[in-house]
Amino acid sequence: MLRKGGIILYPTDTIWGIGCDATNAAAVKRVYELKQRDDSKALIVLLDSADHLDHYVVDVPYMARELMDVAVKPLTIIYDGAFNVAPSLLGENDSLGIRVPQEPFTHKLCQALGRPVVSTSANVSGQPSPASFAEIDDTIKNGVDYVVKYRQNDNTPHAASNIIKLSSDGTFKIIR
Repeated sequence: MLRKGGIILYPTDTIWGIGCDATNAAAVKRVYELKQRDDSKALIVLLDSADHLDHYVVDVPYMARELMDVAVKPLTIIYDGAFNVAPSLLGENDSLGIRVPQEPFTHKLCQALGRPVVSTSANVSGQPSPASFAEIDDTIKNGVDYVVKYRQNDNTPHAASNIIKLSSDGTFKIIR
């Protein structure tokens, strides 16, 4: 479905997300439309390996790998100078939030696609993020091309990732 330009509803290493091939501008546009989100607000992406960061970020600070190694919960890092993704995903200074998931399903999904996967909370913009599949609004469920069956009955509390903005000079700002 992702290779065909479709959008999916899937469990991530954090909360349920809406996803698509991050290199497909038309699919990314559909995600923004479904979320009713202004496309000036960037979305994050998932990669299967930190080894692939150089394919999407001009200058990956050494500290990024250090932070990923010591993180005890999922960590999204915002990098400046991103490329090779749909332009609407980029923020100021061509920034892009990227997370390398350790959870097996999400990792395998990214690995199978071979490109970054958009990961944005499964809610209409401005509404609370759903804590479980059961809390996802039908507008979202019916608006995607495919709903992943895995973990739909899981009621384990999940939380969004930590987010750090990391500059190439090593300075950082904790966003969440």
